[in-house]
Amino acid sequence: VLFTNYVNIHTGKLQLICSVGASGWVFSHIRCDDVFGILGENFTFPVKIDQRIMEIIWTKNKDKVAEWEGQGETTYFPSFQYRSLLHKENGSLTLFNLEDNDAGTYMLDYMDSGKKNNVSTFILSVLAPPSEPEINCNISGDNLVLKCTADFQKPLNYFWKFSDKAIAHQTQEIFIPKKSVGISEKATCFIKFSQTEKSSEIFLTQCYPDGKEARLGSSMNFDCKVSTHFSGT
Repeated sequence: VLFTNYVNIHTGKLQLICSVGASGWVFSHIRCDDVFGILGENFTFPVKIDQRIMEIIWTKNKDKVAEWEGQGETTYFPSFQYRSLLHKENGSLTLFNLEDNDAGTYMLDYMDSGKKNNVSTFILSVLAPPSEPEINCNISGDNLVLKCTADFQKPLNYFWKFSDKAIAHQTQEIFIPKKSVGISEKATCFIKFSQTEKSSEIFLTQCYPDGKEARLGSSMNFDCKVSTHFSGT
């Protein structure tokens, strides 16, 4: 006998599936994860299944998204019929071109080769892409201090290039000895999250007003040339 119960969790519900057998209650494997996608990107739920899968059902807020019964083709339901792909080999689901209303509680319910029901719950938040990065240049003593900033709700990955050479320190703020770079060189900051990458660049001459070295501790902000790249999965 199969029983299903729902427990409130964050903005959605966590489904508890259990059954009564000869030895009493048997609970399926249950897990819950918060996940994040970027508006306009493709997103694949991070499913890890190391068993043979016999049946798969994906739901969003208890409404069916996709279903596969072990033979034949996958059935996709109206709201995701042309925007999703079920990977039958591992149970994961890809959503294409994320929209704001894709946010919600998604549930993967699958039966393994031992005829055991397993449930994974994902609470998906859809975030706006990072803003265009800006570079702040500060001259402090014998160093150039460059800091790259962007408006985003989650930590970003940063990396830098001077002219066409990558540098080892991949952090938001870097310290470069003035004697090690020419003022005519170009610095580029790249930010990345998921499949989205953006970059800004300045010429180091902009750190020196009127061609002269800025006084200690002076700071300037620049309108930077920005290139944006979006790549799908």
